[in-house]
Amino acid sequence: MTQQTNSTTDPVLVEIDGHIATLTLNQPDKRNAMSEEMTDAFPAAVRRIAEAGDVRAVIVTGNGSAFCAGGDLDFLHTGEQDVPFLRDKMTSFYPNFLTLLDLPIPTIAAINGPAIGAGLCLALMCDMRIASAEAPLGMTFVRIGLHPGMMATALLSRAVSHTWAAELFYTGRIVTGAEALHMGLVNRAVPPDRVGAEARAMAEQVATNAPLALRYVKQGFQMLFRETAEKASAWEGFAQPVTMATGDVKEGLRAIKERRPPEFSGK
Repeated sequence: MTQQTNSTTDPVLVEIDGHIATLTLNQPDKRNAMSEEMTDAFPAAVRRIAEAGDVRAVIVTGNGSAFCAGGDLDFLHTGEQDVPFLRDKMTSFYPNFLTLLDLPIPTIAAINGPAIGAGLCLALMCDMRIASAEAPLGMTFVRIGLHPGMMATALLSRAVSHTWAAELFYTGRIVTGAEALHMGLVNRAVPPDRVGAEARAMAEQVATNAPLALRYVKQGFQMLFRETAEKASAWEGFAQPVTMATGDVKEGLRAIKERRPPEFSGK
């Protein structure tokens, strides 16, 4: 039995089909970037899944051609350089999406297209990842002069070795789903038209197992990750607002708008 708990125009959709729930970012015209509307709607969508009853696996994906293009850059175009103000702004934004980490159910990211910056962080919050072999994935924060946020440092380091995490963070380079498989960043890299089916097949394999055992395994993973997550969140909450107040971020954003390489000064 399929349950829909939303309007098709909602920024986040929830569909429950048997023991499997699908959470879909639904602003394809914005490449599912994390708009204010999506940020506000996300915790309620996660809560609906948590309260739905016998859900044993969750698929997280994006509508349209992108998984999630990251934070909405308009969010950074404030001109504000007061660090406490910026810290308050970011600490009210990220927790809405981090609610996915608290879900006591196995989660699978179906990365159907670009997953960039905070969008890749959202995929990394999931326990497993199925990616289009062609999908661009990247931790591009430093390319606009910004320290990573969204618990990126803990999430990426949980998924891959320090060596790969360092390369992705320090270079800011974008990799394909196929290269991400080589790194261990994703579980499967498949043709673009197979992402949804592969994610569904994995979810069905999970959902055939005993629900109580699944939840205890998930809770064990959450306990192991908690201390690392708390430390990363505290550091990122300090470092990201400091970098947001720099001239380098303004230069990084200008460079994107003007389609040119940035010229950073370290100020």
